[in-house]
Amino acid sequence: MLEFLIPAAHAEAEAGIAGGGAIGQIVMLVGFVVIFYFLLWRPQSKRAKEHKNLISNLAKGDEIVIGGGLVGRIIKVNEQFLTMELNEGNEVNVQKSAVAAVLPKGTIKSI
Repeated sequence: MLEFLIPAAHAEAEAGIAGGGAIGQIVMLVGFVVIFYFLLWRPQSKRAKEHKNLISNLAKGDEIVIGGGLVGRIIKVNEQFLTMELNEGNEVNVQKSAVAAVLPKGTIKSI
């Protein structure tokens, strides 16, 4: 009984879809690129820049945390590696890129 209405509804839907055009697709593509830039690329590059700055400023005597959660004091710094003292007599060689954060002085004593 309502079958005569279905073909008319399909014809109207197809006409609405085809009306978008290439300009609409270009605008959507540009919109996605802008969203990805502000939500993904820009913050990630900012974090990478901060981490690079942190690594370049490491010096002997700094108290650090590495990615695995170990806390220690730097006793020797090379180009790509550093030697970290966990406590008296325990030294560990660590890549500079593993450093997660530099702690304020005296943090190890308060732990």
